[in-house]
Amino acid sequence: MRAVVAEDLFLLRDGLVRMLEAYDFEIAAAVESGPELTRALAELKPDVAVVDVRLPPSFTDEGLQCALAARRAKPGLPVLVLSQHVEQLYARELLADGSGGIGYLLKDRVFDADQFIDAVRRVAAGGTAMDPQVISQLLTRRSQDKPMGNLTPREKEVMELMAQGRSNAAIAAQLFVTERAVAKHTSNIFGKLGLPPSDDDNRRVLAVLAYLDRG
Repeated sequence: MRAVVAEDLFLLRDGLVRMLEAYDFEIAAAVESGPELTRALAELKPDVAVVDVRLPPSFTDEGLQCALAARRAKPGLPVLVLSQHVEQLYARELLADGSGGIGYLLKDRVFDADQFIDAVRRVAAGGTAMDPQVISQLLTRRSQDKPMGNLTPREKEVMELMAQGRSNAAIAAQLFVTERAVAKHTSNIFGKLGLPPSDDDNRRVLAVLAYLDRG
């Protein structure tokens, strides 16, 4: 699997490259600026891009905007964005086109190799990987809504894991319950929130995130 890495800090960029290579990723390019990222994504057409939000020359959201432009040119291009802090606007921009192959993680997650590589692989496969802190903030913001108030504590746990991009099997393993129990919880969640039910992991993640991000 071919990856492009974009990070302006040499030590972190080198660490990302080494970690991905250790898990059998081929590094097509490792760049440090927005213009370099744009060229790499257009010319190399990687299977996944791991991109820092803030890149030279602007050091604002250059990395994110380059990744979004590349996805417009090639819909569905898998992109995992890394950020120092939770910015809900970044999550909204990534989710705006309603397709999969997206991820948004805090840089702290990089230090957990298993968690980070799992997120990269999910995004590369067309899935969604959202940072738990992003989901937590969205849940907190919507906690006073009546539909959210109707969810049981277990259903809220399931929804948080679902919104992160976890499959029913992964949620069942995390909560030490059966997949059948998870399926029942997800069905109840969709019903209470007025969302269309779906068996497709990515579509249900996008549906939950769209609900959490309303208003």
